[in-house]
Amino acid sequence: MVSRVLTGMPMIEIENASVAYGSPLRPVLSGMNLQIREGEFVCVLGQTGCGKSTLLRLVLGSERPLLGRVLIDGRQHCQPDRTRGYVPQKYSLFPDRTVLRNITFGGELSEFNLFGRLTPRYYRRQRQLNEEAMSYLRRIGMRESDAGKYPDQLSGGMQQRVAIAQALLTKPRILLMDEAFSALDPSTRKEMQQLIRKLWRETGTTILFVTHNTQEALSLGTRIIVLAKESPDHGSRVALDLPVPEPCHEEEIPRLVCRLESVSQINTEVDSVPGRDSVSVVLN
Repeated sequence: MVSRVLTGMPMIEIENASVAYGSPLRPVLSGMNLQIREGEFVCVLGQTGCGKSTLLRLVLGSERPLLGRVLIDGRQHCQPDRTRGYVPQKYSLFPDRTVLRNITFGGELSEFNLFGRLTPRYYRRQRQLNEEAMSYLRRIGMRESDAGKYPDQLSGGMQQRVAIAQALLTKPRILLMDEAFSALDPSTRKEMQQLIRKLWRETGTTILFVTHNTQEALSLGTRIIVLAKESPDHGSRVALDLPVPEPCHEEEIPRLVCRLESVSQINTEVDSVPGRDSVSVVLN
């Protein structure tokens, strides 16, 4: 298990970032400021259209702010790279590639161009990638016999497991997950939540997890960020930044709920069962 030691220096810094779309421009994020340290599991909450996915794209490097800047380890990154993995809401697997080939795709793409695939090093590295992919296949709870299957032969939960393995194979320091479990049925979703917490503990990867489900955020995160707009004419900012103790004991739940209730977009209900999974919170 990776030791959860958070350094004082932020890994991700978003400084006064603003994003707007359309013509005329419609603000999505306005003067956004946020710092995330290495090893944190940060869940991002907010109503539809408040800029949660936009925030992920800024960190990924696939989008740049109109104003402000985004720093990773103190430096600006203008495009995605292998230090940041991404798992979208919809299954992102290639239908014409097997499970094994889907998992190794990121490693192959980042390490070899077309001509590099003709060298002896490519075949050695391909064997290594296959071995690593099979290891991840086991870690995500699938069988080795699943390696030769195609996406249309898998359930939705299994496809999302493969997408997570695909993102983790390149050993990203930051894993970005955009509503990654929202399309799953409740029981499968619970299994995936347990899986991602287990992988987070094992790898020490910094996770930024977008969700509209506050129960999921409290079950998963070590910290919850709530985005909200001050007015219709302004983009969203951080309306609440709430650390979640680990473990989250029953006596701590009322304090967390009180903090969440301070944000007008959130209504809360609390069950009587102790532990992280006892909190049931509904986001309007």
